[in-house]
Amino acid sequence: MRLRFLGTGTSFGVPQIGCSCDVCRSPDPRDKRTRSGAIVETATGGRILIDAPPELRLQLIAAGVTAIDALLITHDHADHTHGIDDIRALTVGRPFPLPVYGPPEALTGLTRKFPYIFDKAIKPVPGTSKPEGQARPVEPGDRLSIAGVEVEVFEMPHGPMRVYGYRTGPLAYVTDAQRVPPNVLARLTGVDVLVINGPRQAALPTHLSIGDAIEVATQVGARRTFLTHLTHDRTHAALLAELPPGVEPAYDGLAVEMD
Repeated sequence: MRLRFLGTGTSFGVPQIGCSCDVCRSPDPRDKRTRSGAIVETATGGRILIDAPPELRLQLIAAGVTAIDALLITHDHADHTHGIDDIRALTVGRPFPLPVYGPPEALTGLTRKFPYIFDKAIKPVPGTSKPEGQARPVEPGDRLSIAGVEVEVFEMPHGPMRVYGYRTGPLAYVTDAQRVPPNVLARLTGVDVLVINGPRQAALPTHLSIGDAIEVATQVGARRTFLTHLTHDRTHAALLAELPPGVEPAYDGLAVEMD
């Protein structure tokens, strides 16, 4: 199994518009962060996309991705969903619409904002094409069978809304969590690789801080932890030097191999 980070930035991205800080002007390619998303590649060749950030087309091209088996949505915020139109290139020629899993309220929001993707009655103009997705709402505790692997669903608070995390075998992917409740910690215990949001050192009203994320990683006992959804608070190199062993910042394009 392999995890490939497509994007690792917050909703602003890095560099941030109008900012001239050291991080935003950094020549290190690891400090160029598009909005957060990832691809899970299974041992049998399946591909599961997590979120559809606004830069999805460029991210998929950079990763060499030409097909996916499903899309997992974590929540209905623009930085995680507004690239969904780009699945058009992946659904042209598919015999069936692409399965799109996620919180019911998030999928309701997507079907309202992008009705042409999900409504079979909306036909493309002859000679053209459209993205085709099938909304499949799921609930915490559900276990999905996708591309030959089992995917577990769990939820965490993200301010006034909830956000879904997903675990498949040795990998758990958590983003935009405000905190990780005890029942979720129990389900994550023993993962080999933990991906978790930790935008910056200072506390945030809707996200874990980096210190919070490290504490979760310690409780979970992950062998390797990767921070994502990062701001321009620190350069990649500076943050890496500050983190404890086993914890490191992810960066766009990073691939992580797992047994």
